[in-house]
Amino acid sequence: MTVINYRKAIAEGIARAMREDSTVVFLGEDVAVAGGAFKTTVGLRDEFGPERVFDTPISEQAIIGAAIGAAMRGLRPIAEIMFSDFLGTCWDGIANHAAKIRYMTDGAYSVPMVIRTHGGAGLGFGAQHSQLYDGLAMSIPGLKVVVPSTPGDLIGLFQSAVRDPDPVLFIEHKALFDLKEELPPDGHAVPLGQACVRRQGSDVTLVATGAMVNVAVAAADLLQPTGVSCEVIDLRTLTPLDMDTVLTSLAKTSRLVLVEEGPGICGWSSEVAARVADEGFWMLDAPVRRVCSPPTPTPFAESLEKLWLPTPEAVAAEIESYS
Repeated sequence: MTVINYRKAIAEGIARAMREDSTVVFLGEDVAVAGGAFKTTVGLRDEFGPERVFDTPISEQAIIGAAIGAAMRGLRPIAEIMFSDFLGTCWDGIANHAAKIRYMTDGAYSVPMVIRTHGGAGLGFGAQHSQLYDGLAMSIPGLKVVVPSTPGDLIGLFQSAVRDPDPVLFIEHKALFDLKEELPPDGHAVPLGQACVRRQGSDVTLVATGAMVNVAVAAADLLQPTGVSCEVIDLRTLTPLDMDTVLTSLAKTSRLVLVEEGPGICGWSSEVAARVADEGFWMLDAPVRRVCSPPTPTPFAESLEKLWLPTPEAVAAEIESYS
């Protein structure tokens, strides 16, 4: 059995896509010679050469602009934005161009590009290097949003993202880099828009993404000795959003707790809660609960960051408050 961690799964996912399709190219800051700021792309330039894996100037606008142009001319670019926080500097290209071109040209052009970025808190990177931007991104029509929580899902979801005809924002959580899992076989792909039930349960449904999936599972472990059985759902993609899996679980448990990293105001948990109110209200035996970060920037100090992030204990306490 070959085991791979989340960090190395990034390079493996990119390599598999590039081996399969010669039109796939990879560009970004320090992704080629240095192997990435987090050493997530080591070896790719050696295998695929400088014409397919190349470094760019320190300009997120240039990276996204070049990728959009390449996608419109027949390539399938993978563009890395080093930190998800830096998406703010190239949001116009993503939201007003990449996401809208197929619609505005009536299908004459498509933009099959993947925007890879490292996001998330928990490692002491401070307020300007710890955001996810997932909820903000899922509000943009024409842009798909993926947040893998395991190495195997990262590899599988990436194959589907590269093959997709529309732009995909692919958020890799920094706090998961050391997470290990069995290496999936060649050809492994996970469809976009398909959630995964990580743990079966009967009393309450927990829904999470990225690093919060592990928090939700840990909360379920804490509650198991008390007789509370939690079902844990990993959304995996936010756009498309798999509400069928959520509602199927809710029909069984009648209680729902959403665990979101970052402030919950206008986040993905708000959307899921609203959809449940529309489509699953009569399944509920109690109000939907949300466990999110406070509405502040991410603290830099380790002690404060730990207080800011949702914890298994906080999730367990929210579930216990039902009774």
